[in-house]
Amino acid sequence: MTTQTHLRCEVARFQAPILRRSLWQIATSFGGFFAVCAAMYALINVSYWLMLLLSPVAAGFLVRIFIIQHDCGHRSFFRARYANDLAGVACSMLTLTPYSSWRRQHAGHHGIWNNLDRRESGADIYSTCLTVAEYRAMTPKKRWIYRTTRHPLIANILLPPLIFMILYRVPFDMPKSWRRERRQVHLTNLALAATFAVLGLILGYGQVAAVHLPVLAFASIAGVWLFSVQHRAENILWARHEAWDSTSAALQGATYLRLPTILQWFTGNIGFHHVHHLNPRVPNYRLQECHERIAALCDVPILSLRDCVRALGFVFWDEDRGRMTTSPSGP
Repeated sequence: MTTQTHLRCEVARFQAPILRRSLWQIATSFGGFFAVCAAMYALINVSYWLMLLLSPVAAGFLVRIFIIQHDCGHRSFFRARYANDLAGVACSMLTLTPYSSWRRQHAGHHGIWNNLDRRESGADIYSTCLTVAEYRAMTPKKRWIYRTTRHPLIANILLPPLIFMILYRVPFDMPKSWRRERRQVHLTNLALAATFAVLGLILGYGQVAAVHLPVLAFASIAGVWLFSVQHRAENILWARHEAWDSTSAALQGATYLRLPTILQWFTGNIGFHHVHHLNPRVPNYRLQECHERIAALCDVPILSLRDCVRALGFVFWDEDRGRMTTSPSGP
C-alpha cells in the first residue's frame, strides 16, 4: 500500500456523520444565533453601541451556521441526502447564500484548487492568483486593477459584504444549463424578501437593518478571510495540470490554520483545511480527531493568527522559484 493510499484510508475512517453530534451542532449554532439576536433587539433601545458589541458574537454563530451549510453541500453532515439538503436550505436563509448554486460551485473548487491550468473555470473566486510572468505581461491598467482588488482592505473588508448581500442575489457565472441552481437563487431571494418584510412589519425596518447588517458584515468578512487565507502562504503549492494531484494539493495547497479554542469552535474546525481537502465527506466536528490521527503521516503548511496577516498578501505564484510571493519583482 502506498503512503497516499494509506493516508486516504486513515482519513476515510472519519467520514461517517454522527447524528447526535450533527443535531447538537445545529441546536447550539442556531440557538446561539437567535439568542444573541434577541438580546440585540432588546438592547437596541437601551444603547445602540452596547447592542453593536454583540454583533461579532452573532456573526461568530453565523459563520458556524455557514460551516454547517458547507458540510451539507458536501453531503457530510447527515447520512441522508434529503436531510443534508433541508438543513442546507435552512442555513442559507441566514447566511444569504443560495444553497444549491453555492454547493455546485464549491464542488468545482475542490476539483481545481491550486491547479494553474484550471484557474479560469470560475469555480474559485477567493483563493485564485496570477503567476509573476502573467502579471508582468499585463498592461499598467490591468496591473493596477489586479493589485487594487487584491489589497487586503478591499478583498477582505470591503468586498465580502457585497459578495454575500449583492453578488449572491444573482446567478453570476452560472451556465444556463444550471437551471435548478439558477431557479433556487431566485427562490431564495423571494424567501429572504418575505422573511425580512415580515420582520420589518413586526420589529420595524430600521431596527432590523441596525441589528442584521453589522452581523452580516462581520460574518462575511470572517467567512471570506477563512476561505481565502487557507490557500495562501509562502510555501503553498501551485502546479500545472500534468503535475497536479488531489492528495499533494490537499497537503501542500491547503493549510492547517491553528486557532485559539474559541475561534476554532466558532469556525467549525475549518482550520483543519488540509483534512477537509483530503476528504470533504469528513464532518467538521471530526476534522480535529482526523488531523491528530494522520499528523505523523503528512507535513502541511501551518498558519498562526499572526501568519495570516502576511498570508493575505501572497497573491502571486513565482513559477521560477516554486513559491508564493507578495511582489512580482522579488521575494
